[in-house]
Formats: sequence, structure tokens, C-alpha cells
Amino acid sequence: MSEQIILATPYGTALADDSVPCVITQWHGFANKTEFIALQGAALQYFEQHFAPSHPWSWIGDVRHMGAIPEEAQRWLQDDFNPRALAAGLRVVHVVLAESIFGKIATQRYVQQTSNKVAELGISYYSSLEEAKAGAQQELQAR
Repeated sequence: MSEQIILATPYGTALADDSVPCVITQWHGFANKTEFIALQGAALQYFEQHFAPSHPWSWIGDVRHMGAIPEEAQRWLQDDFNPRALAAGLRVVHVVLAESIFGKIATQRYVQQTSNKVAELGISYYSSLEEAKAGAQQELQAR
């Protein structure tokens, strides 16, 4: 496997997998606003630095073990993350589905808010990380 750790914390890990290529955010539980933004922001910064039109990257959100997302972090996703990710070239977020009700609600809220505001950003769902990686590769090959 060619995964490289961008940031590892008790609440989540940001990884880069150049075999896809993609950035992966894996959530291990609840993260407060500051923790959530720090991890997601580190992954976004890596994405911004490595994406190029001639070598596009994808994004996988592995939210199987994610807890709730604080309101301030939800706003940050809409007002900061989404515009920056789109400007950097992101077109699809590949989501490994949450197992907990808190993760499911948080993901549904993000998807609903994103769909209402950002038509250019698609969401795809998977039951495993392996399936998400395969979907991300297919998406990148179709560009």
C-alpha cells in the first residue's frame, strides 16, 4: 500500500494514497470544532499542493466511525472547505458510509447543505474503503 500519513490524531487520520491518487480522511470518533478543522484542513492543504490538471487527485471521506460534526465545523465545511476544494480541482467526494447514527446525520447534513449550494461537487457512497478507492480511480480516469 502506498498510503502516507499527513496527520494522525486520536480522533482521525489524514492520509495520501498516491496509487489512486487521493486524500483520505478517516474519522475515529468525535472531534470538536478545532480538531475537525485541523484534520480536514491539513488534508485540504495537501490536496491543494498535489492536485494538478495533468495529475488530478480525488478525495475519500471514511466516516464509518465519525461522531457528530459541531455546528461551527459544518459552517467551515460550507464556507471555507468546499470553495477551496473546488478551486483546487475537487469534483467528487467519495464517502465510506457511517456506521453510527451521529456520523450518518452529520454526513447527511453535509451532503444536503453541499447539494443546495455547490452543484459542481458530487458525492458518491461506498460500503468499504476499498470500494471508495476503486470509485475514485474510475472517477479520475473518466476526467
